[in-house]
Amino acid sequence: MNTIDLRSDTVTWPTTAMREAMYTAPVGDDVYGEDPTVIALEAEAAAMLGKEAGLFVASGNMGNLVALLTHCGRGEEIIVGKQAHIVRYEAGGSAAVGGIHTNQIEVQPDGTLPLEAIRESIRVENDHFPRTRLICLENTQGTIGGIPLSVAYTEQVGELAREHNLKVHVDGARFFNAATALGVSAAELAAPVDSVTFCLSKGLCAPVGSVLVGSAAFIKEARRSRKVIGGGMRQAGVLAAAGLIALREMTSRLGEDHANARTLAEGLAQIPCIQIDLSRVQTNMVFFDLHPEARLTPAELTERLKAEYDIYINAYPGKARTFRAVTHYWITPERIEITLDAIRTLLA
Repeated sequence: MNTIDLRSDTVTWPTTAMREAMYTAPVGDDVYGEDPTVIALEAEAAAMLGKEAGLFVASGNMGNLVALLTHCGRGEEIIVGKQAHIVRYEAGGSAAVGGIHTNQIEVQPDGTLPLEAIRESIRVENDHFPRTRLICLENTQGTIGGIPLSVAYTEQVGELAREHNLKVHVDGARFFNAATALGVSAAELAAPVDSVTFCLSKGLCAPVGSVLVGSAAFIKEARRSRKVIGGGMRQAGVLAAAGLIALREMTSRLGEDHANARTLAEGLAQIPCIQIDLSRVQTNMVFFDLHPEARLTPAELTERLKAEYDIYINAYPGKARTFRAVTHYWITPERIEITLDAIRTLLA
């Protein structure tokens, strides 16, 4: 655990409390609806987001796919950001598994999809067109820096959807980071939409799992969709137990990660040959660029940080000179200072 791993918050280890809870968790068969720990997790998750019911799934990817399969039929369409995780990083599952068409809109620098662009993308009823069924948002918007979407914007999208008899799903892998940054409850942020999936791993430190929440009727159908893609689990309470700790203990401390990200960003801004926009550091993600005149290439900086300091950080996929550092429970203020000192030394 001496490694400083800033590649993502997916690298978090479960806490001691989680490991103990997993060891002692009461279990049953979840496919039969008899695992008491899973039942408790789903109920608490739904209550925290102000929804009627929840469904425990193996990953955020699975949660999104289950949601899309439940909201949409084959040949129907979702409106989604071109830079969204659903589009870029989920192996085309919506098309491959669900036969669901994506109508892609450019994500704005603030993480939003322009309301007018959404409106223009909604299909009229015509035999030539796929039927629009769903609008998908991502909160926080990870590909552009972990930017949170506000309650006001989410309400506007919800109103637009209802005008056209559409549903809204939120890929909320880091939904509690968004709520923390905005200073609102998760329930307030989720109120305008029909479904949300959020990760128990990442910043919440559970070893595996996500929860999809929505209405009781939606979750009943989503359970069937989960089964279709092989997501039915048996004695899953050993995993859900860690998820309960994540909900009860980890959601309230995410502000520490955000503060550490700000410290890292401000320190990087003082290092020559590093370019960073501090205004865009709003949650636990720090994006920065290495200037072409730096004494090390991005690959060299990555390799030397790893080899000489046991610090893991990578260039962002598809952007040769852009790095993404993500803070989490295991990145303490002391480790931020070690990282800054290492980068200063290597670029001096």
